[in-house]
Amino acid sequence: MKKIYSGFLLLSILVTLICCQKGKTPSMDNNLINGHPSWIMQGNIYEVNVRQYTSEGTLNAFAKHLDRLKAMGVQTIWFMPINPISKIDRKGSLGSYYAVSDYTAINPEFGTMDDFKNIVKTIHEKGMKVIIDWVPNHTGADHRWLKQHPDFFIKDSTGKAAVAFDWADVRQLNYKNPALQDSMIAAMKFWIKDTDIDGFRCDVAWNVPAAFWQKSIPQLKKMKSIFMLAEGDSTYLPKSGFDAVYPWHMFKMMEKIAKGDRPAFGLDSINKENETRYIKNTIQMYFTSNHDENSWNHADFGTFPNEVHEPFAVFTQTMKNSVPLIYSGQEEPVLRALKFFDKDPITIKNLKREKFYKTLLNLRKRNSALSANSLFKKVNAGDANAIYAYERKNGSNKILVLLNLSNKEQSLILTDKSLLGKTHNVFKNKVEILSSQEMKMKPWGYEVYEY
Repeated sequence: MKKIYSGFLLLSILVTLICCQKGKTPSMDNNLINGHPSWIMQGNIYEVNVRQYTSEGTLNAFAKHLDRLKAMGVQTIWFMPINPISKIDRKGSLGSYYAVSDYTAINPEFGTMDDFKNIVKTIHEKGMKVIIDWVPNHTGADHRWLKQHPDFFIKDSTGKAAVAFDWADVRQLNYKNPALQDSMIAAMKFWIKDTDIDGFRCDVAWNVPAAFWQKSIPQLKKMKSIFMLAEGDSTYLPKSGFDAVYPWHMFKMMEKIAKGDRPAFGLDSINKENETRYIKNTIQMYFTSNHDENSWNHADFGTFPNEVHEPFAVFTQTMKNSVPLIYSGQEEPVLRALKFFDKDPITIKNLKREKFYKTLLNLRKRNSALSANSLFKKVNAGDANAIYAYERKNGSNKILVLLNLSNKEQSLILTDKSLLGKTHNVFKNKVEILSSQEMKMKPWGYEVYEY
């Protein structure tokens, strides 16, 4: 029996190796911290708008930027929807990325399935991760399910598939149908098994029932230690298995402070709310811009303009329970709203913010004090209406963040003796001795110190 067992074991190992070589078995990394993939805790996310990233608008054209993004410190690539787009009721000349016509295919405008598999492999070889945008709430207006499985959709008063919200180009899926649930899970499993992605950003996750997420996420995480990001801030989302949610309450407060409508300490009220709003160790993806905020609300060039951008970007990169996001072109920066339904390529040429982001991303990578689960302590250093200061700590690793969230020069005094002494000024890249003497900080100024 031992010889037979050994033979089966050897055969099993050989089969696994062969499958891995053919790309049929997802690569495994099952290390978890507080229930989350360990690789995301000091990580970051870079959102890629494939259509607008290059003049070609293809995956292969974007791939030429991977070395640059790797050097900047990018750790996780998030691709906006890469699926084919429905033609019926299409908006604009190219349609919305979120009007999916086929869940298991690649938008031919972007390339082929082999192109995507190759770019995932390349990203992994460079030590980075890949998540894709997933649209589970609705399909495009000509998805094959509309004919093959009309019972997968909610019906309107005329008996036709209902439009989702007021989005005329999409149709609302019916999650009361178990067959729809199983079909959606199968489609998600396809991308993990066949392309080896590392997770999903789930669009309109807040309108998909908790029961579906509670059913699907454990199945997906059995395949691989994936990262699940929900577009939404509903409390049921982390309870249903999502690793991270959107920080809408905090983002709106950031906007108000940037406009001068609220004091800096307004951030504290959101922190306090979050402590009771979410289950412990819920991650939030902090940002100053994303595809929606850019195209529809002029972020960040309008909401955090000019010098206002940097202190809030520092905040998103260093705050507790945060995994920060950078949107396509913010490192340039691209200072306009990108068209959503038509071609409108960005230009990567000057990269004026690249050094700024590189400093933050690499600090986060090397210093565990900025891990999502590291300790946070507010620091009193000046006028709380303008100055927002805090300490992040993990064991002997410590970071001090000083932000002037106002349009006036401010005076700061550090009274906490544990923060005084020899430090490394991260942005000036030099050793400094912090003392209890008064220091000045320019309007919208910031300093980050590493101990």
